[in-house]
Amino acid sequence: MFRTVAIVGATGAVGKEFLTLIEQRGWEAEHYVMLASARSAGATLSLHGREHTVCELAADAFDGVDLALFSAGGDRSKQFAPHAVRAGAVVVDNSSAFRMDPDVPLVVPEINPDDVRNHRGIIANPNCSTIIMVVAVWPLHRVNPVERMVVSTYQAASGAGQQAMAELEHQTRALLDGQPIEPKAFPVQCAFNLFSHNSALDETGYNTEERKMVDETRKIFHDDTLRVTATCVRVPVLRAHSESINLTFERPITPEEVREILSAAPGIRVVDQREPQHFPTPIEASGVDEVLVGRIRQDLSQPDGRGIDLFVSGDQLRKGAALNAIQIAELLE
Repeated sequence: MFRTVAIVGATGAVGKEFLTLIEQRGWEAEHYVMLASARSAGATLSLHGREHTVCELAADAFDGVDLALFSAGGDRSKQFAPHAVRAGAVVVDNSSAFRMDPDVPLVVPEINPDDVRNHRGIIANPNCSTIIMVVAVWPLHRVNPVERMVVSTYQAASGAGQQAMAELEHQTRALLDGQPIEPKAFPVQCAFNLFSHNSALDETGYNTEERKMVDETRKIFHDDTLRVTATCVRVPVLRAHSESINLTFERPITPEEVREILSAAPGIRVVDQREPQHFPTPIEASGVDEVLVGRIRQDLSQPDGRGIDLFVSGDQLRKGAALNAIQIAELLE
């Protein structure tokens, strides 16, 4: 186990989830360093029954740190992760800053754990929507290669952080009370609404979130030819993302085969009861480690039997962020 662990972005939604998981998984580092912005410096966070004072994130904050778990945004990762590495720490970064760097492993432990061996001080955590999708698809891909993935996401406010979650709660109360609202964390009303993910569009019309799912999946699967397309949508859900996934396989495959493969796969819980209708929901996925997979059925638009439809839900703050990073760190022990 690491002697000294730094949590960068400790007061944020993912940072707090780091602390919860460290306790739940019985980590016993000798020292924990809580780092955040100047605005949060001086606050206290509880871990293993002890109070830890939050310090301001700075270049010299990593002396003696063995492991640094970063979740403070891409700009801060680019600025401070190199300082942590030079101080001797291994960085597991939850931002997009290093994901597509060819010299930085992009890891989902259920899929490509051996890639951590190639790190040069930094290991990248994939995008939350990517993680939730690939955990469900990879076990199938190993048995019968997937040729094409079509995914539509239903992304919770938690993906945009604590302010976005608070805004959804505030707007919901305000609208029910007949009060006006003013969107701040999101560009449009999020309560009782859904909208295209508001990340920047590129020249193809894809937004950044959609391109992440395409590019990151190919890197994790080590297959630049894999055909992936995504439509990412924000929905008025507090926590846990859901995704509709349509797959085309190399060979015919049946829903029964899919259920059997997924039932034995790590990090997955099959929730697929047609009678009564019990399928994955974000409420059921919230606060749990597994990705829930259901609505497993043959794609009737592919008469050759090579198409399968799935619906998945996964906790964006756990497996989609903090848990995956924690699992990466555990591979390094």
